[in-house]
Amino acid sequence: MKKVTKAVIPAAGLGTRMLPIARAVPKEALPIVDRPAISYLVEEAKRSGITDVLIITGRNKDCIEDYFDFSPEYEQKISAKGGDITLLRDSAFADMNIYFLRQKQTKGLGHAVGCAKAFVGDEPFAVLYGDDIIFSEKPVTLQLIEVYEKYGKGCAGVKEVPSELVRKYCTLKTEKIAGTKNEFLVSDMIEKPGENDPVYSNYSILGRVVLPPEIFDIIENTPPGAGGEIQLTDAMKVLSNVKGMTAVDFEGERYDLGSKLGFMKANVVKALEHAEIGEEFKKYIKELAKTL
Repeated sequence: MKKVTKAVIPAAGLGTRMLPIARAVPKEALPIVDRPAISYLVEEAKRSGITDVLIITGRNKDCIEDYFDFSPEYEQKISAKGGDITLLRDSAFADMNIYFLRQKQTKGLGHAVGCAKAFVGDEPFAVLYGDDIIFSEKPVTLQLIEVYEKYGKGCAGVKEVPSELVRKYCTLKTEKIAGTKNEFLVSDMIEKPGENDPVYSNYSILGRVVLPPEIFDIIENTPPGAGGEIQLTDAMKVLSNVKGMTAVDFEGERYDLGSKLGFMKANVVKALEHAEIGEEFKKYIKELAKTL
């Protein structure tokens, strides 16, 4: 079985839930303290053993690519003043291969992943959804890779969600794998189930999957689904019906960066951990809490 060394990060959406700022700044480039949100996804991929990352972007998102490049103008200016230019470089990614591709039409997550066919080739790969940032001791992508390699089937990262939210996400038909605490076989799934659709379980896919290359042929034959878009879940439904998939109730805290509340929560968490401002910010939060 081939190792999982490639990852795709779809980041081409319009980010309408983050308006008005999303008109000028891509939501993936919005800062979590002092780093763009998408850098945390690339960092997770690296910590999971990924060496090659393809970021699917769209129009007006050049700043994402700029972040992972060098900045000679800034470096020259800061060097002339005797400053530390290492602050300008996210050196953690220096030994990774990071590529960019534009999704010319926003036809949905399935279409965006389908654009990565030439990049992936005949290898298994991870998909890290651009809206979902997950903080965990062990990278969630690595948790999924290990289960993929264990069973040889596509793997989805899942969490149980409240019943009222299942219809906003998806529902999976799961069967607990004997002898495990958080691993499941998946035989079916429905994206955004309607009133007449069954709700198999409260387990929904939240932001991470590892897939075999066969998914691309399925995507190419997947018609538009919920919202008139080509849904990756619809393609994975076929995969689960034909070959079966697995799921992991992953360890980690997930934040929805497509929402203002999720974005602010992620900022608070990382600000409290920040080496430069963490202690002062903690004092501020404690004082602020007294006034609420």
